[in-house]
Amino acid sequence: MNLQKMFEMQKALDERIIKEKGLEGQDLLPNLILALQVELAECANEWRGFKHWSNDREPRICVIDKKGQNAKEYYKNPLLEEYVDCLHFILSIGNRIGYSNKNTKKLEGGTLRSNLDVADQVGVFSDVFEAIAMVNEDISLSRLGPKASYAILFRRFNSLGKMLGFTPEQIEAAYMDKNAVNHQRQQEGY
Repeated sequence: MNLQKMFEMQKALDERIIKEKGLEGQDLLPNLILALQVELAECANEWRGFKHWSNDREPRICVIDKKGQNAKEYYKNPLLEEYVDCLHFILSIGNRIGYSNKNTKKLEGGTLRSNLDVADQVGVFSDVFEAIAMVNEDISLSRLGPKASYAILFRRFNSLGKMLGFTPEQIEAAYMDKNAVNHQRQQEGY
């Protein structure tokens, strides 16, 4: 996964949004932190594994059959889409706190033992929420080290992606697709 390129793409999208929405000079980090928390909750909701009250605890995969002359079937993975929505905000936060996109080696990895039970899987989500809170606290207390807690967040998020079964290639491809969608949305006045 080319994180440096993804940081740069996210920076370009964020700069466009800031310029077009007249947000120059505003502290957008609180918005980004809250948006990340919301997206992570949406990701957990799509995962469904924590829903012990339901018989339907598997993530959904959609097969879409477009009708018409150039009909083509394609797959939609809402769980991957929500995961990548989180990634957009994580990259935005990294750019806003000045995390060097040239130092992405510290962000790679994330350990995860195999055969996690549901409680452990829920714990992986909880670990990411906790890491978001650490970054937020470091930022709001004006600590010198939000970059250290940010790296922890990123590695925990990588572990979540592994737990969900996503490959770096799937994540990067989905990020590229969603980044293009986000630019199109801005073009259309989203």
